[in-house]
Amino acid sequence: MRRYHQALAKSEERLRLSIWGSGDELWDWNIETGELYRSSAWLEPLAIAPKTEDFPPNKQLIHPQDLERVSHALSQHLAGNSPFFEASYRVKTADETYIWVLDRGKVVSYNETGKAQRMTGTLKNISQLKQAEARMQLFARCLENISDAVLICDTKFNIIEVNPAFSVITGKSRDEVLQSRFQLSLYPPRFIQEIEKKLVKDGRWSGEIRELKTNGDYYQAELTFDVIKDEQGFITQYVAVFSDISDRKRREAELSRLANSDTLTGLPNRAVFMNKLASLVTDKTEHALLVFDLDNFKKINDSLGHELGDALLCKLAERLHNNKLFRQKLYRLGGDEFAVLLDNTNDIHAITSLAKSLLEQINKPFAVDQHELAVTSSIGIVLFPEDGKDPQALLRNADTAMYHAKSSGANRYLFFNDTMNKQAVKRLQIENLIRHGLKEDYFTVFYQPKMDLLSGKVVGMEALVRFITPKGGLVSPGSFIPVAEETGQIVDIGTVVLRKACIDVKRWIAQGLFHGRVAVNLSAKQFMLPFLCDQIDDILQQTDLPSYHLELEITEGTVMQSPKLAIDTMKKLRARGIHLAMDDFGTGYSSLAYLKQFPLNTLKIDKAFIDDMSSARGRNMVDTIVTIAHNLSLSVVAEGVETHEQLEQLRKLRCEIIQGYYYSKPLSAEDFAAFLVEQKKQRPKVALL
Repeated sequence: MRRYHQALAKSEERLRLSIWGSGDELWDWNIETGELYRSSAWLEPLAIAPKTEDFPPNKQLIHPQDLERVSHALSQHLAGNSPFFEASYRVKTADETYIWVLDRGKVVSYNETGKAQRMTGTLKNISQLKQAEARMQLFARCLENISDAVLICDTKFNIIEVNPAFSVITGKSRDEVLQSRFQLSLYPPRFIQEIEKKLVKDGRWSGEIRELKTNGDYYQAELTFDVIKDEQGFITQYVAVFSDISDRKRREAELSRLANSDTLTGLPNRAVFMNKLASLVTDKTEHALLVFDLDNFKKINDSLGHELGDALLCKLAERLHNNKLFRQKLYRLGGDEFAVLLDNTNDIHAITSLAKSLLEQINKPFAVDQHELAVTSSIGIVLFPEDGKDPQALLRNADTAMYHAKSSGANRYLFFNDTMNKQAVKRLQIENLIRHGLKEDYFTVFYQPKMDLLSGKVVGMEALVRFITPKGGLVSPGSFIPVAEETGQIVDIGTVVLRKACIDVKRWIAQGLFHGRVAVNLSAKQFMLPFLCDQIDDILQQTDLPSYHLELEITEGTVMQSPKLAIDTMKKLRARGIHLAMDDFGTGYSSLAYLKQFPLNTLKIDKAFIDDMSSARGRNMVDTIVTIAHNLSLSVVAEGVETHEQLEQLRKLRCEIIQGYYYSKPLSAEDFAAFLVEQKKQRPKVALL
C-alpha cells in the first residue's frame, strides 16, 4: 500500500511539475456548488473567490468584448452541443491590463438527471502567440494591399507565392504562376542566371526591367531580389519586389523630350547640339558643321505673320528630317537658324554635295496656309579641327561664314577662312565702338549745301553723320553704317543726327543766316518704327524748329519693303508740314505705279547717274528721271555734282537744285555757319557762269 501511495505521489508530482513547466493553469469547477479549484501560478494575484455564482465563473476578469463569445461557447458545451469547451479571450491582470489566454475544458461528470456536475480544464497564456499572430496578419494585410508586386520563389526560381499587386502589374493570376518558374520574356535565360549568381554572392540584386503584360502592353519595373535564409544560414527562398515605374518613365521621357527637343519643330535643340559638338571636339573626331538660315525670313514674318512663319519652319524641319541625308544630323539652334553635323568626315566633296542637296531641299516651294512660299538659304561651313579648337569657336566661325555667304548673294554656301574671321572681329570691334560712341556723344553732324541752280543761293543742306573719336579720329561711314543697320544701332544714331540738325538749323534761322530746309536721312529701321511720328514731334517741339524747315530723305528700297505702310507713314509726316524726298532714285526697284501714290516733294538723282552723264545713255537716264519728277510735280535734286560740265548739262535738263563738291564738301556746323556768312556776302556763283 505504501509503495502504491509513493508511486501515486510521484505521479502527481510529475504531473504538477509538467503543468508548471508548460505555464498552463489547471482548474476544476464544481458546477453545482460553484466551487472553483485552480492550480494558479501566473494568475495567482488575481485568483477569484473559491465560490461564485457568476457565469462564466471568471466573468469579472473577461474583457467585455469577449464575454458573450465565451459564455456562448461554455453554454454550448454544457448543453452537450460540443465535445469540449475552447475559447481564446482577454483576461484582466493585476496591473489592470489585459492578456490573451486559451481556455480549454470538458465536463467530467454528470448527476443522475444527466446534468453537468463537474468540469476541468486548463488555462494557457497565449499573449505572445497573439502578438505574433497580429504581426503576421499585419504583414499579410500589407502584402495584400501594397501597390508593389511581391513574389516568393524557391532556390530554383519556382514561384511559391505572389500578392494581388503582382497580378495587377503583370496581368497573370496567382493560380497561373504558382509552381511555375519565374522568367522575363524579353531577356535571355542567362539574365536570370546572372541574378542568381549575384544573390548567392551578395544576397541582393536590383535593377530596372522592361516586360510584356499578358495583353501585349509593355511595362517598366524596378525589380529587387533578396535571399531568405534558415537558422543555419542556408538560402531557402528568394523574395522579389518590383514597382511599376511605367508612368514615371513616361514622365521622365517627356521631360527629357521637352528639355532636349525644340518645342516648335520637335528637332533636337541647341543644348543637345552643343553637347554633341562638345563630345566630337573632346574625342578629337573629325567633323563638319553646316549652319544655315532662311534668307529674308523676317520679311515673311512681318508681311504674313509669325504664325505662318512658324508653320514654314515646321514644314522645313519635317522635310529635312524625312530626308535620310539629314536625319539624325539636323538641329534647330533658334529662330530660323539650323545646323547639320557630319561625323567622321572632312571630305570636301561629300560636304559640298550635302550642302547642295540642302539648298535644293530648301528651295522647293512650301505650301503653307494657302500660300506657296519659295525661300532661299545661306549656309556657313566649318571643319574640325582646321576652323576651331572648341565648340564656341566652331559655331562662331560657322555663323561668320553664313553671314558672308548671305552678303555674297542669296542661296549660297561658303566655307570659313581666316579672312572672314578677321572681318568678323573687325565688325564686332565696330559694333562695340558704336555703342561707346553713342554713350560718349562721339557722333556729330556735317552739312553739305544744296544750291539753287538758277540763283546760286543756298536753299537747303543735307545732314550727314560723322563718327569722330578723340583718339582714333574719323570712322568712315562706309565702315560703321552697315554694322549699325544690321545691329539696329542705326535707330539711335538717326535720333542723334535729327536732334542735332534741328538744333543747328534753329540757331542759323535765329541768326538770319538761313531760311531753307535741312534734309535728314531716315534709315529703313527708323522708318518702320511705330512711334516715328511721335518721336519727330517731340524733337521739333524740344528744339522749337517749325516743321517747314525739316525734310526727310527716304530710300526707295525702304519704302518698297512695305509700300502700303510706307504711304500711310508718309502721309502722316506730310500732314505735319514736313517735306519728303526719295533718295537714290533709280538705283532700286521702285514701281511707277507706287511712285505716283507716294506723297513726295522731291526726287534725288543718285551720284552714279550724274557720273555717267558723259555718255548719251547716261544723259538720257537723267533726263528721264527729271521728266518723271516734273510730271509728278516734284522738284529734283542732283547729288554728287563735281564739274562745271555736269552743272551745264543739268541746267539744260531743267534740274532745279544741285548738291556736290562743285559747291562744297560736307562741313562741320561751325564751318557751315561760316559758309552761310560767305554766301550772304558773295554774288551767286551761278551768275559767273
